[in-house]
Amino acid sequence: MAISDFDLVLFGGTGDLAMRKLLPALYARDRARDLLPTARIICIGRDQKSNEDFLQIVEQNSKPHVSSATMDVGVWQRFCGRIQYVSLNAKEPATYQNLVAALRDDPAISRVFYLATPPTLFSMICDNLSQAGLATPNARVVLEKPLGHDLASAKDINAQVGRYFSESQIFRIDHYLGKEAVQNLLALRFGNVLFEPLWRREWISDVQITIAEELGVGGRFDYYDTSGALRDMLQNHLLQLLCIVAMEPPVSNSADSVRDEKLKVLRSLKRFTPSTLAMNVVRGQYRAGHVNGVAVPGYRKEEDANPDSRTETFVAVKAEIDTWRWAGVPFYLRTGKRMADQLAEIVVRFKSVPHSIFAQNSSNTPNCLVIRLQPDEGLHMNLMAKTPGDGMRLKPVELELDFREKFKTPRMEAYERLLLDVLRGQLTLFMRSDELEAAWEWVEPILTHWEQEESDPIPYSAGTWGPAAASALIGRDGLQWREEALPEV
Repeated sequence: MAISDFDLVLFGGTGDLAMRKLLPALYARDRARDLLPTARIICIGRDQKSNEDFLQIVEQNSKPHVSSATMDVGVWQRFCGRIQYVSLNAKEPATYQNLVAALRDDPAISRVFYLATPPTLFSMICDNLSQAGLATPNARVVLEKPLGHDLASAKDINAQVGRYFSESQIFRIDHYLGKEAVQNLLALRFGNVLFEPLWRREWISDVQITIAEELGVGGRFDYYDTSGALRDMLQNHLLQLLCIVAMEPPVSNSADSVRDEKLKVLRSLKRFTPSTLAMNVVRGQYRAGHVNGVAVPGYRKEEDANPDSRTETFVAVKAEIDTWRWAGVPFYLRTGKRMADQLAEIVVRFKSVPHSIFAQNSSNTPNCLVIRLQPDEGLHMNLMAKTPGDGMRLKPVELELDFREKFKTPRMEAYERLLLDVLRGQLTLFMRSDELEAAWEWVEPILTHWEQEESDPIPYSAGTWGPAAASALIGRDGLQWREEALPEV
């Protein structure tokens, strides 16, 4: 679908997200000639500076995030020619006239307002856009996470932004949904007949979804300490991945058809009670340890840290879905910082064969489908095969599909795909308001329980897979996390 002419306005245009992700993603699509020659990028900042001074900042802070393999001096110059800096104070309505003067007055040109700002500014910016006459039917607004701190604040954001923009104009970003491997998960499920008969409780033992990071909080302690792993990762990224794994086949790939099915999953998640919380939720916080052989400090010893912080840097949850398809199948979700490896993957483990005809000393590892999202995107299928030689001994083998190796064409980064969809007005990969609120409804009892508890998160050493309690969580069901179940080499 072709992209029409647009003015893309980046609130927070001098910030880290714009420099590291958004401008490099837009450069990549300019290089691919997806953008019309007249399309423009308007970067908003509070400071008074000339366009030339701002382009120097882009040169210093954004250009290094473009890979050398894709850097073309001519294209970069053309791309920088699209950029215009506008000084504006998001809290002062009068300064929005600077933006009015910069925008083209043509209803055929799409206007996209990307709010790469703290969510506390969302309502104020939308209000001031409306007062300036910019909240028009051809406008779209993009909201970056965190989309609320709890259910009440999420509802408030939805209501405030919804005063000025219809649901079809609001794009709530979750960059995990823009990853190539997530798109391939949709293709795997709904483009192949092979898995559909097996994608249910009769044949699947359990599902594990892991997003693990080797990094700590870095210089973001103030932000992270008010968020924590549950708000930062589980409420959005992990639950969205769970929805794609568990949802029923939509009637089409249209935005609302897909989002209707994801919403049904969120509303079918079994709600926690105080007793089930204690059994099915683990929270941890990293202490000092070693990551890749390098000594790293504990969370409470990070730069500008609160030495008494009770914020979780790790969370593991056992979730259950009360539907005909998934009744009795546990979904294990976990995420953490300073872990043993950096990876994001979905593991679908199938049940064992009902009766083995092979010798008892043969391995009988259940089949397992692994969808790897990062660092190397691909599919892995574990099967049983006969070992060479005499006798009938079985051994696990792996069928592997590396997307980068199989498809030689250049791959889009997540923000490239999502920005293209925003510019096309395609909403499939963006959360709807009722999805957002349903996700918060499910996690809020966990937050409430933690606030009422007096105990600290369970400590775990940096460079490990988290607290031992996370292994006990899944071990009570006679299962193991994937890295624990892998045979020793």
